Amino acid sequence: MSEHRRLYFDDSLGLISQGYSWLPGRWRRAGNAGIVQTRLMGLRAVGLRGPEAVRFFYDESHVRRHGAIPEPVQGTLFGHGAIHTLDGVDHRNRKMMFLSVLKDARQVGRLAELTGQRWDESVGQWAGQPQVVLFDEAARVITRAVCEWAGVPLAAGDTAQMAADLTAMVDGFATLGPRHWRARRSRGRCERRLAGLIQGVRDGKVAAPADSVLELVAAHTETDGRLIDARRAAVELLNVIRPTVAVSWFVTFAGHALHRRPEHRERLRAGDLAWAVAFAHELRRFYPFAPFVGGVAVRNLDWQGAHIPAGAMVLLDIYGQNHDPALWPDPYRFDPGRFLDREPRRDELIPQGGGDPGTGHRCPGEDVTLALLATLLIRLARLDYEVPEQDLTISLRRIPALPRSRVVLRVTGSVRSENPLDAVHHVTPYR
Repeated sequence: MSEHRRLYFDDSLGLISQGYSWLPGRWRRAGNAGIVQTRLMGLRAVGLRGPEAVRFFYDESHVRRHGAIPEPVQGTLFGHGAIHTLDGVDHRNRKMMFLSVLKDARQVGRLAELTGQRWDESVGQWAGQPQVVLFDEAARVITRAVCEWAGVPLAAGDTAQMAADLTAMVDGFATLGPRHWRARRSRGRCERRLAGLIQGVRDGKVAAPADSVLELVAAHTETDGRLIDARRAAVELLNVIRPTVAVSWFVTFAGHALHRRPEHRERLRAGDLAWAVAFAHELRRFYPFAPFVGGVAVRNLDWQGAHIPAGAMVLLDIYGQNHDPALWPDPYRFDPGRFLDREPRRDELIPQGGGDPGTGHRCPGEDVTLALLATLLIRLARLDYEVPEQDLTISLRRIPALPRSRVVLRVTGSVRSENPLDAVHHVTPYR
């Protein structure tokens, strides 16, 4: 039977039941061939992996994102009409808005500094509690910092709810159960609030801090010269704030890694910035975050001798690539040292997607992720705490994954950071 007429069975249930291991498992069963072919939700789907596949996937003459992101993901994680759903000049116009703040070393450094300050203010309260949940506390710390940085007013009593809403959007995008409906409610609540705030700025009733993200988004115009709709502007403001708060996942994984591998802690406690950045890279490589990203083939394509028909779903295997032994020796060993003598190349390490952040769909917030992680890793390592008995297992079936207990700590004391980490925002995520 020719490739064009070959039948492929729908494996949507396999994805639901296997989670992160689904696409890597398909690779193994295919004998690690250059492509995986299957069906999802009734549609033809192909899976790609590797640096060359990254470049192929993010070439807009091959794969488009418009119309490729399922509504449940738009309705929870990204928001309707978000930059992630655009291509071409519309995407590049919207992308410049993000790049102007997320690739500005001064802005990134200020956000990292604020995050460190909010952590330092919080740890004094943790020692007086029987125990704290690292994931929840990290989310609140980062929420306070990023809202202040972005110019979004947030009363002290609103922090917990805002943090819960922002993390719910991430936590519920890959399920159709209660987590999904919680994410939708959270997104609706945040979009309404931020749309009102943006309209208030435009009407002159609210003063946006100068050079803030709020000011930038409120004044953004589309390619036709018109102001972006207030609700859609709220979506994009959330697409700065929400992914920043999602760094809480990596902070929680850091707590897991330091408990399982305490030999890595001393270099962080000593304020070794190079080790902190290497540790951050390894967290993003080793622990499960995004399983894959998807698009739609814009025309009939060929990849390493295999046919990809126009309209097929194209999946870039992020989790599989970040654990590919061809790229990472002993890939299931947590080893920050692998990044001490080499910076990751752009299309090798892709925990938040790949491609060029300036012109393509790669997340422009990777500099922020690394800066916040380096700042908080050193502070976490300097925190005196015990890890009580708990379930620290991480299920690869759950997307997004987290340690089951979300890492419970019993804080006994803290060491205030003497190092403001001024150099953190000069670190680049790849080369």
